[in-house]
Amino acid sequence: MEKRKIADCRKFPSEKNCSVCISGSEAEVVPLAVHHAVKDHGHEDTPELHADIKKMLADE
Repeated sequence: MEKRKIADCRKFPSEKNCSVCISGSEAEVVPLAVHHAVKDHGHEDTPELHADIKKMLADE
Protein backbone atom coordinates (compact mmCIF):
# COMPACT_ATOMS: atom_id res chain seq x y z
CA MET A 1 0.00 0.00 0.00
CA GLU A 2 1.27 3.45 -0.93
CA LYS A 3 2.30 5.71 1.96
CA ARG A 4 -0.08 8.52 2.69
CA LYS A 5 1.33 12.03 2.43
CA ILE A 6 0.23 15.25 4.05
CA ALA A 7 0.41 18.88 2.93
CA ASP A 8 -0.24 21.14 5.92
CA CYS A 9 -0.58 24.92 5.47
CA ARG A 10 -0.19 25.46 9.21
CA LYS A 11 3.54 24.75 8.81
CA PHE A 12 3.90 27.74 6.46
CA PRO A 13 2.83 31.01 8.09
CA SER A 14 0.77 33.30 5.89
CA GLU A 15 -1.37 36.39 6.22
CA LYS A 16 -4.45 34.16 6.02
CA ASN A 17 -3.41 31.91 8.93
CA CYS A 18 -4.54 29.04 6.73
CA SER A 19 -5.25 25.76 8.51
CA VAL A 20 -5.92 23.56 5.45
CA CYS A 21 -4.44 20.09 5.66
CA ILE A 22 -4.62 17.69 2.69
CA SER A 23 -3.78 14.00 2.97
CA GLY A 24 -3.74 11.01 0.65
CA SER A 25 -1.35 9.47 -1.83
CA GLU A 26 1.24 11.81 -3.38
CA ALA A 27 -0.64 11.56 -6.68
CA GLU A 28 -3.80 12.78 -4.94
CA VAL A 29 -2.26 15.42 -2.68
CA VAL A 30 -0.02 17.31 -5.11
CA PRO A 31 -2.73 18.46 -7.56
CA LEU A 32 -5.07 19.43 -4.71
CA ALA A 33 -2.32 21.32 -2.89
CA VAL A 34 -1.32 23.12 -6.11
CA HIS A 35 -4.94 24.10 -6.73
CA HIS A 36 -5.24 25.38 -3.16
CA ALA A 37 -1.97 27.35 -3.40
CA VAL A 38 -3.08 28.98 -6.66
CA LYS A 39 -6.72 29.71 -5.80
CA ASP A 40 -6.40 30.59 -2.12
CA HIS A 41 -2.86 31.93 -1.79
CA GLY A 42 -2.32 33.58 -5.18
CA HIS A 43 0.64 31.47 -6.28
CA GLU A 44 1.30 30.91 -9.97
CA ASP A 45 0.86 27.35 -11.27
CA THR A 46 4.42 26.56 -12.37
CA PRO A 47 6.61 23.46 -12.46
CA GLU A 48 8.54 25.03 -9.57
CA LEU A 49 5.38 25.22 -7.44
CA HIS A 50 4.68 21.54 -8.11
CA ALA A 51 8.28 20.67 -7.14
CA ASP A 52 8.13 22.82 -3.99
CA ILE A 53 4.90 21.19 -2.88
CA LYS A 54 6.35 17.71 -3.44
CA LYS A 55 9.33 18.69 -1.24
CA MET A 56 7.07 19.92 1.58
CA LEU A 57 5.01 16.72 1.77
CA ALA A 58 5.42 14.72 4.95
CA ASP A 59 4.49 11.14 5.71
CA GLU A 60 1.18 10.91 7.52
